[in-house]
Amino acid sequence: MAGYKKLSKRPSIRDALIRNQVTALLWNGKVETTLARAKAVQRVAEKIITLAMNTYKDTVTVEKDVVVDGVTSKKQVINDGPKKLAARRSIMAQVYDVQEVRAEKESKADFVERTKDIKHPIMEKIFNVIAPKYDLRREELGQGGGYTRIVKCGPRRGDGAERVILTLV
Repeated sequence: MAGYKKLSKRPSIRDALIRNQVTALLWNGKVETTLARAKAVQRVAEKIITLAMNTYKDTVTVEKDVVVDGVTSKKQVINDGPKKLAARRSIMAQVYDVQEVRAEKESKADFVERTKDIKHPIMEKIFNVIAPKYDLRREELGQGGGYTRIVKCGPRRGDGAERVILTLV
């Protein structure tokens, strides 16, 4: 998954660790970790964001027949285009599927209504929130990349490892 550093872990454990932290970064916007792990996570996260930015506009509108109470009608549906679909599958292989959390003081019925059409919330967030945000930033500033920032917090108590906070800019 990440060819940056070995992080003193076996490949399967290292890949799971990076995948978990990339998912947490994209879902929460920040993650606290060590410097070596942050650099490995940063590399993967930036590639995912770039891939999403380059493909999030690729959609196709199709007509589908919908049967309601025995009556057939046509409905316009927006599907992913081939590039966006390939990007979505590639990103799904690199992040874990995160389940939507019920908001505080939100009833179960409201939660079910809000999330009934969302199968993969992390993918929806990447393509509908993160990619447009950074695409607009790329157009305004004329720069691609640099979607994450590493802020050093000092050594960790116990083993002295350099702690950092990795955030989306």
